[in-house]
Amino acid sequence: MMRYKNFIGTVEYDDEAEIFHGEVINTHDVITFQGTTVDEIKQAFHDSVDDYLVFYKERGEEPDKPFSGTFNVRIKPDLYRLAAISAKRSGLSLNKWVEKAISHEAGVRE
Repeated sequence: MMRYKNFIGTVEYDDEAEIFHGEVINTHDVITFQGTTVDEIKQAFHDSVDDYLVFYKERGEEPDKPFSGTFNVRIKPDLYRLAAISAKRSGLSLNKWVEKAISHEAGVRE
């Protein structure tokens, strides 16, 4: 993965075309880039993000920001009840409890 201005890009190599191609993965908009060397793919990633930001600025609009921090999750009612009870026992809001659980599962160290 590559990071630039809070955007995250992933890269794959196409052996047949002998080219790297990538995509920004933390926005709903489609941002792609490609290159034939590591230096080229890095520069193409930066250029694509910069072009994306300029495009929205010229339009006077806000670009899709990398993940706002809000998302809705649908789970079984019994699991919801168990999570709410566990959060209450831990002295946490359900949001904070879920955040800690996700952080734990994602391997994030606090």
